[in-house]
Amino acid sequence: MAGSTQTPETPKTNGLEALLAKITGNGFKLPSNADEAKKLVTNSQVWRSVFRGGVWKNTPRDRAAHIIGNVWLHLHPVRVRPRALKITYSWGMGGISFWLFLLLTISGILLMFYYRPSPDMAYRDMKDLEFAVSYGWFWRNMHRWGAHAMVITVILHMIRVFLTGAYKSPREFNWVIGVVLLSLTLFLSFTGYLLPWDQLALWAVTVGTNMAGATPFLGNEGPFSALLNIRINNDVRFGLLGGTTVGEATLIRFYVLHCVFVPVIAGALLMLHFWRIRKDSFSAAPYSPNEEKVEVWPNLIAREYVAAALTTVAILVWTLLINAPLEEAANPTVTPNPSKAPWYFLGLQELLVYFDPWIAGVLLPNLIIVGLCAIPYIDRNPKGVGYYAWKERPFANTMFLFGVAMWFILIYIGYACRGPAWAWYWPWENWNVHKAPPPATWNIPNLVGGPMMALYFALGIGLPRLIKKELDWRVAIPTTALLSITAGLSLKIFHTLLVNKMDFIAQNIPHFGLGGFVLVSVFLFITIFFGFLMPQRYIREAPFFAIYGPTMTLALLTIGVILKMGARLGFNIKYVFSIPQVNFNI
Repeated sequence: MAGSTQTPETPKTNGLEALLAKITGNGFKLPSNADEAKKLVTNSQVWRSVFRGGVWKNTPRDRAAHIIGNVWLHLHPVRVRPRALKITYSWGMGGISFWLFLLLTISGILLMFYYRPSPDMAYRDMKDLEFAVSYGWFWRNMHRWGAHAMVITVILHMIRVFLTGAYKSPREFNWVIGVVLLSLTLFLSFTGYLLPWDQLALWAVTVGTNMAGATPFLGNEGPFSALLNIRINNDVRFGLLGGTTVGEATLIRFYVLHCVFVPVIAGALLMLHFWRIRKDSFSAAPYSPNEEKVEVWPNLIAREYVAAALTTVAILVWTLLINAPLEEAANPTVTPNPSKAPWYFLGLQELLVYFDPWIAGVLLPNLIIVGLCAIPYIDRNPKGVGYYAWKERPFANTMFLFGVAMWFILIYIGYACRGPAWAWYWPWENWNVHKAPPPATWNIPNLVGGPMMALYFALGIGLPRLIKKELDWRVAIPTTALLSITAGLSLKIFHTLLVNKMDFIAQNIPHFGLGGFVLVSVFLFITIFFGFLMPQRYIREAPFFAIYGPTMTLALLTIGVILKMGARLGFNIKYVFSIPQVNFNI
């Protein structure tokens, strides 16, 4: 109609849109597809206030912003070299270790709701978790096996970092932090070992803490403890246990250490460890100077999520198939035979056969920790940083793997070859078969043992450096093998000729059969190869005080453990040098 005014048609809205529009004070339209729904959520004020991002556009800028703006992911760099993504480079051990730490934290908190740290209730609570609490067995199994898995993955992570030279400048201090975290992982697992309060837990912790009583100066059984008037009721073991034996005070102390003290320290060091990785950059070195990088999101993050998922599945399968051990309730009056420490400390317990407790339980573990921390400062080889390089770092890789192999061989011996009364049983032998007591041991006189030790270190440090000409390994190694076999065969012949003619040999070394011959031959070859041939070939020209001296000292101490084991197993020698008045026995 002429002169009329046409009003715009009002869009139709349903009741929900009208209500939402009234609440928000703006126009509102329900999404019609998934993309509109996603845009609606990611553009909302709530989403932006939490995630600091808007619509995902899948551009390099958005992928970088996703890393920088995330509380966890910002510990990663924005871009990494493609080789860092390969599973065969890192094996994911660092990320898997951290994921296991999170799983242990979650399962541990759930277990704390049903656990009371007292001798009267602890074992009962373990039984309730197993039979009365819904899925209590599941969380206990997961916590137990996750702890063992974390110990293994942290060790494997350390091995990987070493073999790829990732501890070298500028990452030296972060390697030290990693060594401390490994120590805390072992201690965290050890403190949790007591909490079930069964026979296995009580006596494993008793064996483990007995080593603390042998601490020099601070342990009542350690060297020089009398100088400070240290007794069983005021030494470092008493402070750890809260008494002279494992009891109620020990349980509450280990509970606090396991649930609060050690996790807080480990968590703080983990944050520092991750931060240093971010600041020192990932260790994967480029194949070429102009090698391009790829975005961490989603390339690396997706792999980490997959590794975490596979780890979770593996722990779930382990949890469902094998129950965590729980023996009868702890009884201090009944001693299991044999009493064994947790598996990761069985190497130290095995060393008690060959060394005084202060050496096996205190000195050697601390030397291992100090030696590991010193590695990045005495290894000045600039090659092999960020990739597996056996040919460029043969000495470092060989010596490191030699030490790792020794540790796990000792663990295997303690786990599989030590039966009742700590007698030697081969894995196929029955523990119910009584073993004859071992032959009596004897000590080398100090006037002989002292000069022998001095000569060992003098020749060990001096010979590789004094011989300037590089030896031909095609001749040196077969010659060393022949010399070792000849020495073992000669000792066997001498023993056969003299055992019935010399009372000393008949009394102290009555048997020297095929096992003794193999022992002498193998250990002598190891000593010459690792103590002379390797350093003479690779580090004889290194600076003496900065590299050569510390490296050779650590190497000779490592080989000394082998030699002392051979002396005990082959010749029944207990001590090479002994001052019993101050508990100083080697």
